[in-house]
Amino acid sequence: MQSDFLDAHNRHWQDAEQLFEAQRWANADQLFGMAAECGLKKLMLAFGMPFDTNRNMPQERQDKQHADGIWARYEAYRSGHHQGANYGLTANNPFQDWDVSQRYANQSHFDQARVQPHRGGANEVRRLIRKAQLEGLI
Repeated sequence: MQSDFLDAHNRHWQDAEQLFEAQRWANADQLFGMAAECGLKKLMLAFGMPFDTNRNMPQERQDKQHADGIWARYEAYRSGHHQGANYGLTANNPFQDWDVSQRYANQSHFDQARVQPHRGGANEVRRLIRKAQLEGLI
């Protein structure tokens, strides 16, 4: 299947929000990270990220990261693009303590306090996606 980072961003965000409201912290947390990752990758494409269409993935190894690593990588593309000036992220990566492997963790390790910063980070990306859509960047 072909990658669609925008659709994946929206889908993961919507499901994460539903799970958050239902206090299903573990899965909400995982999906907030996925939503942020997909949204940032969509913006990175707009800012010139090389994409291997044959393999259906980012071309560069360092662009194949998840939410915890892609935050800084996004900055490299944004800051180097003439349209990137108004698409900055907060200085601190809210996903520093997030890892894709946490999908295997027991749900008792998750609570609202742990998930809230990840929700905020995903929402920050969501705002940038909406801005990019309104301005015709994506």
